[in-house]
Amino acid sequence: MTLHSFRSTRSARLILGLAAALMIGLASPVSAQQASGTTLAKVLVLGTGGTIAGQANARAGNAYDSGKVSAANLIAAIPGIDKLAEISAEQISSIGSQDMNDKVWFDLVKRIRAAIDNKEVDGVVITHGTDTMEETAFFLQSVLDTDVPIVLVGSMRPSTAIGADGPANLYEAMRVASAPESRGRGVLVVLNDTIHGARWVQKTNTTSVQTFRSPDAGPVGYVDTGSLRFVQPAVAIKTAKLKLPDAPPLPRVDIIYSHANMDAAEVEDAVKRGAKGIVLAGVGDGNSSKGAIDALAAAAKQGVVVVRSSRVGSGYVNRNVEVEDDKLGFAVALDLNPQKARVLLELLIANGITDPSAVQQAFARP
Repeated sequence: MTLHSFRSTRSARLILGLAAALMIGLASPVSAQQASGTTLAKVLVLGTGGTIAGQANARAGNAYDSGKVSAANLIAAIPGIDKLAEISAEQISSIGSQDMNDKVWFDLVKRIRAAIDNKEVDGVVITHGTDTMEETAFFLQSVLDTDVPIVLVGSMRPSTAIGADGPANLYEAMRVASAPESRGRGVLVVLNDTIHGARWVQKTNTTSVQTFRSPDAGPVGYVDTGSLRFVQPAVAIKTAKLKLPDAPPLPRVDIIYSHANMDAAEVEDAVKRGAKGIVLAGVGDGNSSKGAIDALAAAAKQGVVVVRSSRVGSGYVNRNVEVEDDKLGFAVALDLNPQKARVLLELLIANGITDPSAVQQAFARP
């Protein structure tokens, strides 16, 4: 045999060997977890709609309609996501999160509780619009008592956009929800390679993919397609687990936005419309005009629960600094922004907790 023919035969054998190995790999795809003898985590995906499920609309170059793509179809379009977990998907709603409501919240809680009680899942992912995602996350944290990871995920660009961020976000949310180290960390929000806790996360930009931040606490971790790392230890979530009524709606709580040249009209109108609670989105440290504060004090005397928060976006609202909370019968939101303060106050009133001191104790639980 000549040197040339030997090399040709050797090359042919190498090619055949590689081809055979490739065919075996294609015929029997094995994830790293399966290869090590472990089983994949079971993750339930609950779709609610939002931009992540949006489709382009011709009315403008960047226009889209929310909630047009099912959670199942979103998952099916992501290569390799099935290697992370044994995934099932269900549709709870198909709405933009600007239309999020008590009924959808109750439906989410009911399904999550059933899945956990029946030991169907090791984690839950909720696809959600970004506009009210922080409110849904905080609501779920306030009523669900479980170590099972509950992860909310969305996107800033619709599924049909150039450079859509939804597929990567959903893949990373699945990675977080299926990881054992995510247990016991409360409800989490995952977008743009970053993991946030439900109490602190806020949407801070109208269109940027880096919209979610936790101004007063920082992110709890980071995730990408290759790694998951928490930068804060898992600590017991002390938020009171509040009971839900048998059916929606929750008691009415209005947010009153403070501004220059403000009078009492908005507060008085809220009381007339039947608000059981009022959250002040105050200037600075949760303050407002004399007319508005006087109207809030009058409302408190009528049994309306009043909580002072701030429109600023970060920082704490403290008691008795410029406003005499003890005298006027107000509670303060501490680190909760107005929209989360509203969620907590709705739940407190639904549970019969209306005394200002008891309300304040509930807001103080981290």
